[in-house]
Amino acid sequence: MTKRQIEIFTANCPFCDETVRLVQELACPSCEVLVYNLSSGQQQSIYLAKAQQYGVQAVPAIAINGVLMLTGKPTQQQLEAVGVGQN
Repeated sequence: MTKRQIEIFTANCPFCDETVRLVQELACPSCEVLVYNLSSGQQQSIYLAKAQQYGVQAVPAIAINGVLMLTGKPTQQQLEAVGVGQN
């Protein structure tokens, strides 16, 4: 079974923290959740390049399997609609 890759772009904001928590709660066993903090860290330049590649203009932002799906603080329903939590 192929893992679904969920990438969350953050920047130390309260909405970002809530989004990470919600995605992690909903993620299924076949989901791999990666969090990219665009405002700090050793790999910040790599994360910024990835965000630019995906077209991220605001955080939090969520990409699934390499496609930007949501920008801004999502609801549980929005996350479920794009496949978070589904095998």
